[in-house]
Amino acid sequence: MQTLNQDLRYAFRQMMKAPGFSLTAVLSLALGIGATTAIFSVVEGVLLRPLPFKNPDRLVTISDDIQGADIASANQGVTAPDIRAYSRNANAFESMGGYQPVSYELSGLGDPAQVNASRLSAGVFPALGVAPLMGRVFTQQEDDQNEQVAVLGYETWQHRFHGDAGILGKKVLLDRKPYVVIGVMPKRFEFPLLPGRLNQSELWVPMSFTQQELTSGVGSWNFQMVARLKPGINPAQAQSDAQRVAEEIMRNYPAFMASLHIRANVSPLKENTVAQARPLVHILFLAVLVVLLITCANLAGLLLVRAIRRRREISVRLALGARMPALLRQAVLESLMFSVSGGLLGLILAGVALRVSLQFMPETLPRIGEIGLDWQVVAFALFLAVSTGILCGLAPGFAAVRTNLNDGLKEGGRTGTAGGGHARLRSGLVVAEIAVALILLSASGLLLRSFEKMRAVDAGFRPEHLVVANYSLPQKKYSSQTAVNEFDDELLRRLRQLPGADSAGVTSLLPASGQSSNSAFLVEGYVPPKGAGLNLATVSLTAGEFFRAMGIPLLRGRLLNETDKASSQLVVVVNHKLAEHYWSGQDPIGKRIRIGTPELQTPWLTIVGEVADVKQDSRDIEAKEQFYQPVEQFEASIGPLGNPADINFNGGYIVLRTTLPPEQMENAVRGTVASLDPQLALAQIQTMEQTVSDSEAPRRFNTAVITAFAVGAVFLAVLGIYSVVAFSVVLRSQEMAIRMALGSPRTGIVRLVLGSGARLAVLGCCIGVPAAIVTSRLLGSFLFQVSGSDPLVLTLAAGTVLLLALGASAIPAQRAAATDPAQTLRMD
Repeated sequence: MQTLNQDLRYAFRQMMKAPGFSLTAVLSLALGIGATTAIFSVVEGVLLRPLPFKNPDRLVTISDDIQGADIASANQGVTAPDIRAYSRNANAFESMGGYQPVSYELSGLGDPAQVNASRLSAGVFPALGVAPLMGRVFTQQEDDQNEQVAVLGYETWQHRFHGDAGILGKKVLLDRKPYVVIGVMPKRFEFPLLPGRLNQSELWVPMSFTQQELTSGVGSWNFQMVARLKPGINPAQAQSDAQRVAEEIMRNYPAFMASLHIRANVSPLKENTVAQARPLVHILFLAVLVVLLITCANLAGLLLVRAIRRRREISVRLALGARMPALLRQAVLESLMFSVSGGLLGLILAGVALRVSLQFMPETLPRIGEIGLDWQVVAFALFLAVSTGILCGLAPGFAAVRTNLNDGLKEGGRTGTAGGGHARLRSGLVVAEIAVALILLSASGLLLRSFEKMRAVDAGFRPEHLVVANYSLPQKKYSSQTAVNEFDDELLRRLRQLPGADSAGVTSLLPASGQSSNSAFLVEGYVPPKGAGLNLATVSLTAGEFFRAMGIPLLRGRLLNETDKASSQLVVVVNHKLAEHYWSGQDPIGKRIRIGTPELQTPWLTIVGEVADVKQDSRDIEAKEQFYQPVEQFEASIGPLGNPADINFNGGYIVLRTTLPPEQMENAVRGTVASLDPQLALAQIQTMEQTVSDSEAPRRFNTAVITAFAVGAVFLAVLGIYSVVAFSVVLRSQEMAIRMALGSPRTGIVRLVLGSGARLAVLGCCIGVPAAIVTSRLLGSFLFQVSGSDPLVLTLAAGTVLLLALGASAIPAQRAAATDPAQTLRMD
């Protein structure tokens, strides 16, 4: 122990003797370890940490895969009758329930607000196995009897109700109906586990299916299910049991659904939650490990340089009887001093980085609230620091203990050269840094080019000078279709009268919002190829001047207008992709389609217009087949599925095109809605440009993070080149002085030094370019209209590295050329 204390004091003195060297080493390690720790906290919070439920490995989701339905999502959801059928007839599950994310107008507590909530079957809370912090959850009886009770989320209780300890038993107004608060869930409880922060539920109410959902909702897969496996039941047995129930469900389908076939899909809840985010998190972690690898190589190079400078000291110690293991231990301890110091500073930087970056993380990441510096992350950072210190200390340590006593004691004479093995090791580390940095720089270039290509894609509408807002009409006040239509008509009339307003409309689906509503339909005279599934398209209900407000180009025919009433001819407008699919090379105007399956007798809808394809998601996602219907004709268009008591379009999106800056119109829109209904709250009121920007956020985030890592990696690699070349100049100062004394021009000295740096960079590029092409396959799902071996990106990346290498070599080259040969030779 005494020896260890002496070694630690000696290592600390060595750090203090070279503060510039020590600061450089500690800061570079802090950045590398801090970045790695921050990204690992994302990996741990999103992928590694168990779900915050009891025995989470036994939790699964149940959904229906509609056979022959070409829908991108693997999870189609379930219908309301499905939930009852699975709950009553499945035997492999301990408990289960259905859920549906919804939004409510929360009022009676100051200004009204739209809040995210979830309808849950009574079996969901028992399946999750999480007890409330206060009160209780609702029972099966309350669910069946349509009791208006609510369970609050912890954050909602704290922020909206100020942590009121007497909240239980009090009433809140949801869509202007009184609900009794019966419970408060624990802090950080979250369900459903939806991506991002914007869609997290603030409260939960009983599912309490309506009669419409249980009857005409038989064809609406708008719900999800979660279940807990019974002890001893494996996933394969659960899948078989669920499939048995699915076959019973199909046997009870009404006649108009006879052609539909479903397959039960039982999958782990965690996999269902993180599947979309897994590729992104893996790429980020690999990228930051690359940066850490370069940091380690840099530190090893710096320590090797210091070991070479201390070769005479080490030789003297060996000559005086010092043992090689003691010297090796000393080298590793010195390295550990740097790495542990860098690791502790890196933890602080990681905490700051997480606090800032959480605001910019894409909404595609789930469980964002669980990302943080917990004990597992801190332990990982400390393990990283110790491992880095040991690995970085071994190379210079072995180089030191393998010092030849005679050579070491002789060094420092006129030749000033170090061992060739040491020089090769230093150069090898730098070449590796350059190659790895080039891989990251190429990845960054590919992502940047993909992002620019995505930005150049025509979204099918004009987002500039456009204000959008979401609204939902509470059924208690707007209890009939007439009341809803009157509100919408008056709202559009007043919006058009606003100063600066150009056109206004409403829609059920906002472009670039990521929403979709698929509907099966039939095409008159179209014979599908053998084995083809259902014809599916995204359906948008519109009113007012929606197309003009959105700036969607008309290609043929006419747009929907106010003359398209329920009593007039049923009409639709189709997009170009749908028209090309079913009437390629023909004029679709006058052709007819109808909603539903072959067995369902719905009325024909006449196509009156064709418009450009509109991106419902980000611009890098292919446009879908789509048709647009007038709001007032929807009930008639679904034929026997309709019900006179149905209320359609009691919420949607306002779109207002203005001649003024759109930000200036947001308050005017709020005021217009308030003049019609002072209690009605608007959600997500913003410019359409912001909506488009939000849809691009995941790709922007990926590109920004990888680019930041690439810049850091290139900086470290350039720093490595500079240190190697500068140290080489110091070692060869006598040689260069002799060259100049013998008549070599100073420009020759500059070329000599620049050449040594350029050789390292060229060798690194020769290794890095092929490696970048190979590793670009990992980025395949993140690239858009760009090849992983894009010659422009690879050329620019290699050219950038070469230019920076020459720049890093230029400083020591100029210093070498400015040397006074007489003074240098006289010093020895």
